[in-house]
Amino acid sequence: QVQLVESGGGLVQAGDSLRLSCVASGDTTCITAMVWYRQLPGDQRDLVAAAPRDGPIFYAASMKERFTISRDTAKNSVYLQMSSLQPEDTAVYYCKADAALEPRCGPNRDYWGQGTQVTVSS
Repeated sequence: QVQLVESGGGLVQAGDSLRLSCVASGDTTCITAMVWYRQLPGDQRDLVAAAPRDGPIFYAASMKERFTISRDTAKNSVYLQMSSLQPEDTAVYYCKADAALEPRCGPNRDYWGQGTQVTVSS
């Protein structure tokens, strides 16, 4: 089992920056990637960026310009630095951990945090 706790969301003005954090606990050696998603009001949950344990960082189209994902393996954490925020970035931001396909890691492949609300006012 893996537990994820996000933090850092809040209400900001257009043009501001914000840094989200996600800390993993539990069977952290099972984590193969840590990923940020966001869910806009009334919309589906979309991938923002991914930081694999072994492999290059990946950004969804249009996210790379203003968003930066980073990972601190020693702290079992992943961060999302967001700059030049706009009202259309208003969403709940979720952290997801992908788990290894190994018997010791259990049947779950994905673990989700509870989400953190980011609201950008114009």
